[in-house]
Amino acid sequence: MAVVATAAPEWATKEPCLMGIDEAGRGPVLGPMVYGCMYCARSYQNTLATLSFADSKTLKEEQREELFESLKTNSSIGWEVDVICPKVLSAKMLKRTKVNLNEISHNSAMGLVKKALDMGVLLAEVYVDTVGDPEKYRVKLAEKFPGIKFVVAKKADSLYPVVSGASIVAKVTRDRAVRNWAFDETAQNMHMNTGSGYPGDPNTIQWLKDHKHPVFGFPTLVRFSWGTCTPYFKNGVEVTWESDELDEDEASNGSAKRQVKLSSLGFTGFKRKSEEIESSGKARCKFFQARKLELVRKFQ
Repeated sequence: MAVVATAAPEWATKEPCLMGIDEAGRGPVLGPMVYGCMYCARSYQNTLATLSFADSKTLKEEQREELFESLKTNSSIGWEVDVICPKVLSAKMLKRTKVNLNEISHNSAMGLVKKALDMGVLLAEVYVDTVGDPEKYRVKLAEKFPGIKFVVAKKADSLYPVVSGASIVAKVTRDRAVRNWAFDETAQNMHMNTGSGYPGDPNTIQWLKDHKHPVFGFPTLVRFSWGTCTPYFKNGVEVTWESDELDEDEASNGSAKRQVKLSSLGFTGFKRKSEEIESSGKARCKFFQARKLELVRKFQ
């Protein structure tokens, strides 16, 4: 889900503010990953410490829900989320130029900082629960947003109340997204008895077994790029892309190898020495031969 700037609370545009950033759902094979942030005026920091925010993983679901509802009605607090759906996660991780989960996480966090700045929030300090090496991450953020003090730490959600609040924002948003998930697919007997959604959960494994399809794979709830899903693809229907098929008389020469290389990059043809060879269709892909397609350079 895109992070789109709206209007900031009036106090956030007049006083130096601090922000906390944390995520929920990094490890599960099911559902979105959610990045959340919470911000407040620096002068509100001491009061924030009295509001019972804590690392969301240490709280029961009912406690998280209550705290989330309370911070939503608190006029001295602002918050935002970035919901990254499973198919976006998988698409990025399986691109030709792959985007790994750490980079996706960093980009989401930076997107939340940028949104706050675009809204007019006077960010002075940002506290982040680290992904990867804390110091490298801090330098990356500081170079991207000079003038803001960044503190990046392991378990920041248990060290800084503003990050604890962000943790609750992210966790409750993700829980609600999974709980209220509306399937795009229309297959029968689909259900949400998914277990925890983590790869090692027997209930999650059983859900994956029950919801795999030999042609279409998994529902969009599933992060199909996860290694957990790989074994299920072995029994899938084999798909042959005819644009990648090669003529037998080319199989042993260099042009065939060239065509394979180009097709792996999304191209189906290659430059010929002679235009006559191209227009005749000789040694061209079976896709074009079967349809008697010819190369046309002039139109009447």
